[in-house]
Amino acid sequence: MKPTFRALLAGTAMVLAGGTANAETLRLLTWGGYAPEDVIAAFEAEYPDIDVEVTLSNNEEMIAKLRATGGTGFDLAQPSHDRVYAAQLEYNIYKPLDLSQINTDAMTPNLLEGVKANTTIEGEVYSVPHQWGTSGVMANMKEAPEVAGWNDLCDEQYAGRTSMRLRRTILLGTAYGMGMDPFALYADPEGYQDMLDQVTEKLIACKSVIKTYWSGGDDLSALMLSGEVVVSETWDSTAFKLYGENPDIVFVPPETGALAWIDTFTIPRGGEADDAAYKWINFVLRPEITKMMSASTGAIAAVPNGIDLMPDDKKAAISAAFDQEDLDNLKFFANIPPGIEDMEGLALERIKAAN
Repeated sequence: MKPTFRALLAGTAMVLAGGTANAETLRLLTWGGYAPEDVIAAFEAEYPDIDVEVTLSNNEEMIAKLRATGGTGFDLAQPSHDRVYAAQLEYNIYKPLDLSQINTDAMTPNLLEGVKANTTIEGEVYSVPHQWGTSGVMANMKEAPEVAGWNDLCDEQYAGRTSMRLRRTILLGTAYGMGMDPFALYADPEGYQDMLDQVTEKLIACKSVIKTYWSGGDDLSALMLSGEVVVSETWDSTAFKLYGENPDIVFVPPETGALAWIDTFTIPRGGEADDAAYKWINFVLRPEITKMMSASTGAIAAVPNGIDLMPDDKKAAISAAFDQEDLDNLKFFANIPPGIEDMEGLALERIKAAN
């Protein structure tokens, strides 16, 4: 029996080795939760000639990685819709999409048209939408029932129990909380710098109130669930996840409007597996896969019935957070003109370095 068993093992190994050698690799550059294991397994089962390789990232890192490599090293990236136009103009890191290979009929029309408009350069479209959500404030309503907006993050009554992330979102949110409209100032660099100076001073003064600056969803979740923090800047998807574990923790759309983002499908200029990338895009837009994806991300798919395809606990969290007035008051991130992020980066460095 032993020789036969060895022969069987050897034959199996040859088959496995042959399959791996012939497989194409789809290299995803995406956010945490955007390539869950169950979705990857379903995709690879349908396309056994494609292996999926995932690198987790965020907007700043995606641009930095692709800029450093001239747009090579990955086959599909997922930057937010407002982070594509300037990066493409400045660094030429993406390639135009072939829309004929994408099932755009599956996408929410206004989100599709909005993303296309924001990412069109010289008649070429560089991105289409995948998932969307908002940024705002999360509060434990048992501990902080009166929280209503961005200014509460710096309220002395919550000293030592608030948190935020030192990224551009907090600059924009704080500006709205101070009565300014940062997106309206994008075309006025001097005005934008004046706004940043005011926001920077406020956030430096706020450091005595902040317990800590969170760096990722897991970090933020631990802070809220432990009760160390009762008010925080957040993505709504993180708040929706925590609502399932503690219904006292809810997303609070700021009274000035939650900041709305749309994460996209965008193909790097040096991508080597375009066909596989288009297959992944169309695969994850299917209703049954959309539901699996939203369960992982907590975000809403950019499909017409996206909220209906959310898991029940996420739908309950959305109902607890938003009414129609909140939805009508969303502030969608505007396209970032070249140079704005450098100004914001200096402001964030000043805040970080201040005592």
